[in-house]
Order: sequence, then structure tokens, then C-alpha cells
Amino acid sequence: MILKILVANRGEIAVRIIRACKALNIETVAVYSTADAEALHRVLADHAVCIGGHAAQSSYLNIPSIIQAALNEGVDAIHPGYGFLSESPEFIQACDAAGLIFIGPKASSIEQMGDKAMAKHVMETAGVPLVPGSTQAVSLEEATDMATSIQPPVLLKAVAGGGGKGMRLIKDLTTFKSQFLAAQSEAEAAFSNGALYLEKFLTHPRHIEVQVAGDHHGNIVHLGTRECSIQRNHQKIIEEAPAQISKELEQKITAAAIQAAQAVDYVNLGTVEFLVMDGAFYFIEMNTRIQVEHPITEMITGIDLVALQIHIANGEPLPFKQSDIAFHGHAIETRLNAEKPEENFRPSPGLIPFVHFPAGPHVRMDSYLFSGAKVVPYYDSLMGKLIVHHDTRDLALHVLDASLTELVIDGIDHNQAFLRSIIATEAFKKGIYDTTFISHMVSGENG
Repeated sequence: MILKILVANRGEIAVRIIRACKALNIETVAVYSTADAEALHRVLADHAVCIGGHAAQSSYLNIPSIIQAALNEGVDAIHPGYGFLSESPEFIQACDAAGLIFIGPKASSIEQMGDKAMAKHVMETAGVPLVPGSTQAVSLEEATDMATSIQPPVLLKAVAGGGGKGMRLIKDLTTFKSQFLAAQSEAEAAFSNGALYLEKFLTHPRHIEVQVAGDHHGNIVHLGTRECSIQRNHQKIIEEAPAQISKELEQKITAAAIQAAQAVDYVNLGTVEFLVMDGAFYFIEMNTRIQVEHPITEMITGIDLVALQIHIANGEPLPFKQSDIAFHGHAIETRLNAEKPEENFRPSPGLIPFVHFPAGPHVRMDSYLFSGAKVVPYYDSLMGKLIVHHDTRDLALHVLDASLTELVIDGIDHNQAFLRSIIATEAFKKGIYDTTFISHMVSGENG
């Protein structure tokens, strides 16, 4: 039985996990770096342990220090949140060796889905639709031949990648060699793995994902779809649930997500991500962790996903069947980042002397901010998420605009005004957009 959890993360997700634990009457231990000595997650937890300096490698990615802190504090389990250690098979193995429960999937699932080329091979075998391209890492020669065959535009991606690192869009084969070598070098620097795979570039896709959950008893369900096409520099900034797709496509894509989860014997929460274009859909990856955008799924299902993760880790079966899950209304999440949109979203850390969050029956804020908080320069620029939920998309949009208007974050640059400008466009209001939206908006095409 899990009675005490160490939260191996920081920022808004650490706060979110601690709140879920408090609701379940589970004791919490926060870990923090010297840069986060005054952070909210440290204050909210029942216990807190400093595990190193400001650099992530010496603190939040320091597996021996985190395991030792867990053992010293006598916890039963570790929740990694998202990012950092949530997709590390090595961390799971360290937890197992120490007799600690890892709140997340099995190491084997992470290994299969963490290698993007292997993931494509597994999905191909399972019959899940794929974007045309390689299902394994390719050499420069192999990639050149394949790109010539399927014709540009093509996309090079890092096998171990994410967040756009090691990614190159190639529209002209005359630059293929130099682009391949540059992507390889960037992937090596970012992931210590320079392997690349290649796929056809879809010119105007939508990014649709499906939340799945599996238990240790072989049960797997989906918890609906999310639309994640509003992205800057390959990072999502606005998400909606459910995705605005036909009922027929929804049934096909959720069935494919269940297929994908079954193919890797998936346990706990995960997200199967697809590109959708011209009525067809294609698997791109599976994120083997809770997602930043999980609150919008919580809002339309009424299910606390962090609590569900803990129940599954406890060995309990899913508390519902697929037919029990009901979806209500429409939810939208906007990510609030400390950044300068006008300078290619350059991070903008600093002291926040005053903050005011909007409130109301249709509004939720997930954040680590408070008046006097610091956004430190060493980690991700995400400060929090503003989430709204209402009976219809139009009503949710009205609440979102009002809430973004009310929001106050003083002292630093951030993307509040940029988010408002997005939702004010006719294209967004009508729900007619794809992953090219922001690039077209910057060029003045989405007025």
C-alpha cells in the first residue's frame, strides 16, 4: 500500500502531484535544488530534501541522490511527473533495486516507445498506421535513397528525440547531406544518441492525441482525444479536449491507440500521438508518462488522472470499464511561459512581485507561481497552465478570453498577450487550424 510518495520533479507538476496526494491522504516528500529553495512545491510537501545544485544533472536528474532521499525518508513510491526521469528505464531499474514503486509504466514499455524508430517498428507490426518512411535508424546513404524515393519534403528526426532537437525539414535534396549531419550532431549533443530516422513530411497536419490507461490486470481503456496543433518551435502551447474530429475518425483513432498500448503491454497512463491529414491518421509517438495537458482530459471526464496513476501503481484494477467513461463539454488549456514571443520565444526568467489568477466555476489554474516567486533560468520556461471547461467550445472560448484578460503576472515577459492574439483569430474561433497555424499567424495569414 502506498502511504508516502517522493515527488521527483519541480514546478507546476510537482505542485499538482502533491495536491492529489493530499486529497488521498498520502504523505509527500519534495526534492529540490538550491535554486528552488523557496519554491512552492517545497513548501506544500510534508517533507522536503535538498538534493543538489541548480544544474538539473546534479539535482533533478541525479538518480543516486533521489533514491537515497527516498530511502532516508522511508517512502513507498516515487512519482516522476513528466519530463526529467519519467521516461528513464535506468531510473525505474534503480527504483526496483531499492524496493521502491515507480509510479508509471514498465521499463520495457518505455524502452520500446522511447526509441522512436523501434516504436515505429512495433506499431507497424501491430497494424497501427504510420507516416511513410523508415521504421528504424538509417545511415546517411540509406536516408538519401529513401528521401529520393518518397521525394521531399521529408523530415529527419532523432531516434531518442523530442522537443524538436535533432529534427530537420528538408525540402530540397541538394542540402540533404549537410542537413543530415547537422541533425545527427544536434541529436548526439541533446540525447547522447545521434541516430536518426526519416519520414515523409505532411504539409498541413493536425496533431491529435489519445489518453490511454492500463492496469496490471491487462485492462486498457482510452480517455478520449485531445487537439494539440497550436505549437511554437514544436512545443504545444494550446490544447483542447475533445479534438474536433468526426465520430468515425474518433472511433478509428481511439481504437488504434488501444492497439498501440496493447502492443507494448502498457501499464499506467500514456498518450498515443497521431498526425491527421485529409481524413487519414498516422502514429508518430507514444509518450509514456502523464502529459502537461492532462487537465483538459480530467475536465471532460471528471477523473483525477494523478490519483488514477497512484491507484494503478498500488496494483488496483482500473475502477471503470470503457463503457463507464462519459465525456462532458469542452476544455481548453493554455500554457503560460516565461518567454518573449517576439524574440522567437526566448526564455525570460526573473522575480514576480505580484501575481493574480482568474477564478470561477469554469476556471482552473495549475501553477507554481505566487507573489514574490522566482522563475529561475535553469529549467523549462513553463510557469503554469490556465484551463477552462464549459458545455460547448464557444462558451469555453468566452471564459478563456475573460480569464486571460483577468490574469496578472508582473515583473517578467511572458506569452499572455500572444495567447490572447491566437484565440482572437477567426481560424481559431472556428476550430479550423493545423500545426502550421503559428507560422501562418506570424506571416499574417491567420487574421
